[in-house]
Amino acid sequence: MTNPRYLTKSRYKLGKECPTKLYYTGKKEYPDSKMDDPFMEALAEGGYQIGELAKHYFPDGHDITTLNHKEAEEQTNELLKQDKVIIYEPAIRFNNLFIRIDILIKNGNHFDLIEVKAKSFDSTDKSPFFGKKSGLLSKWSSYLHDVAFQSYVLEKVFPDASINNFLMLVDKHVICATDGLNQKFRIARDENNRKGITVSQTLTDDDLAHKILIQVAVDDAVNYIHQEKQGDGKSFEDVVNQLSTNYKADNKIPPSIGSKCKKCEFICSLEDEASELNNGFKECWAKCLNWKDDDFKESTVLNISNYRSTDKMIKEGKIKFSDLSKDDLKVKKDNKPGLSNSQRQWLQVEMGINNSTDVYFDRDGMKAEMDSWVFPLHFIDFETSMMALPFTSGRKPYEGIAFQFSHHIYHKYGNIEHKSQYLNAKRGIFPNFDFIRALKNSLENDNGTIFRYADHENSFLNIIYRQIQEAPDEIPDAKELSDFIKSISHSTQSSSEQWCGDRDMVDMLKLVKRYYYDPATNGSNSIKDVLPAILNSSVFLQKKYSQPIYGKNNTIKSQNFEDWTWIEMNGDSVVNPYKNLPKLFQDVSDKNISLLTDEDELANGGAALMAYAKLQFEDMSDYERQELEKGLLKYCELDTFAMVIIYEAWVDMQKQSFC
Repeated sequence: MTNPRYLTKSRYKLGKECPTKLYYTGKKEYPDSKMDDPFMEALAEGGYQIGELAKHYFPDGHDITTLNHKEAEEQTNELLKQDKVIIYEPAIRFNNLFIRIDILIKNGNHFDLIEVKAKSFDSTDKSPFFGKKSGLLSKWSSYLHDVAFQSYVLEKVFPDASINNFLMLVDKHVICATDGLNQKFRIARDENNRKGITVSQTLTDDDLAHKILIQVAVDDAVNYIHQEKQGDGKSFEDVVNQLSTNYKADNKIPPSIGSKCKKCEFICSLEDEASELNNGFKECWAKCLNWKDDDFKESTVLNISNYRSTDKMIKEGKIKFSDLSKDDLKVKKDNKPGLSNSQRQWLQVEMGINNSTDVYFDRDGMKAEMDSWVFPLHFIDFETSMMALPFTSGRKPYEGIAFQFSHHIYHKYGNIEHKSQYLNAKRGIFPNFDFIRALKNSLENDNGTIFRYADHENSFLNIIYRQIQEAPDEIPDAKELSDFIKSISHSTQSSSEQWCGDRDMVDMLKLVKRYYYDPATNGSNSIKDVLPAILNSSVFLQKKYSQPIYGKNNTIKSQNFEDWTWIEMNGDSVVNPYKNLPKLFQDVSDKNISLLTDEDELANGGAALMAYAKLQFEDMSDYERQELEKGLLKYCELDTFAMVIIYEAWVDMQKQSFC
């Protein structure tokens, strides 16, 4: 049975982002690139566990589990006949506005509307939702609009009732008082094979007494949203009516374009277009700009890396690369070696205009960097998580968890080995201190330069350092571990203690930004885009790695691969090595796997984080666990070997003249 075309809270939020998207969403002819498995995303963010925990703060409630709109509404209306009642996921409808409230508490003619979010909250903040000048803080706007929409619908259905609105959030200051809380909310399948959360019978009163979640009143913010005028003068109610009317009638609201289009989920591939599927992004831009198919062949301001004047340029009609000048990008040097951000942006634009496939390489600048490095060279990568529910007593929500690393060594005369690795995905175990001990054992035997890619590893070393300082008496080697961390890292700006280690890790991402650019990356600096680009441009790498020299018993020693060949050709192009790794999840679609391996898709991680969450919370056989752990080890090994490959390409490029 197909549900009616109701404007739900998720569609309201989609329409707030871009009203035109309401026409595209849910239609097979408009491919949607966003993850189509909400359970996976909620699992990664801890949403389902938090939702189930919240219900236990309000016991004896009635759970509306059906997904059928009519059935859910009928069950809800029957329960609301009671004078006092608590309902989980009640269905409330006003005309074609339809909501499912996380927790609704009715007490006579009064309602408490509670929206549960797996988001960290600072309970010491006296004004958490409003900026110092005016208006809502952007980081909270989406959540508050969610509540405001639900409150509006509830008020329409019960106009004589009083309503108080709340967000239930994760209090980042609370220290967990019991062990094993996060293991008491596990993934299981129901009789319809749908995934959900089962709660352990071992959940105790002590688990619930020391509340991890905090109920925060948001009436002021909801009232502000209801009374606020939009940029075009429309009221909140005007916007809701516009969205609901057009969605019900399946009308396309005329588009407006801007920087928001960069992340449009209705951009589809050329292959999809060839299959006669529709590209929603192109339809919007063609409508607004009168563009034809040929106009879309040239790169636009949306493609410029780290560019903050996109909306300004679009308003001025300077959209294609060929429309832009150096003045538009405000190109200037800075006081650092290599390319400034604006110089690199102009390099990208200039190469795009000229259809250049040449690789830019600052030979002298990179040589100056390389001359400071000490052999053997160490390449490391961490896999981490931040779980909403703490593993053990004494820990806080969303504390950083470092569960895996990989470590390659490049020796002075060119021999390479996958030297060490660490993985601890055991359920309910807080691994950080064993993790840092293993890393120390791997890196303390020489003074070689250590490499990372981006700030992630340095940030997590700071997190672990703070965790050690908070409980030094419980860690017998606290001083040794602290000294090691400080020797290979630098303090973050928020740290009360400042340091910069003698072996402070070298960030290869910064080297990419300063000294190297390949048009094949299309402006991306992600290692998952830089690796295939550099493999395609380097004859040296293609020749070396087209043979199975990598493996446990091969020239390049590996801990997880046997007789492995990294270079596989598809016509004239090298296949991205990440595409050839074994599939991590058998129950996840190829589309969602692709999104999970995109570093930017989930704010808190990707494929490794999802695998770790599944290992923590999902019941599986020993064989399934072993296979998933093997996959994790291979993915992390490739991350550090990718850094080695990039380094090798740069060494080879030193012998040539690309500048």
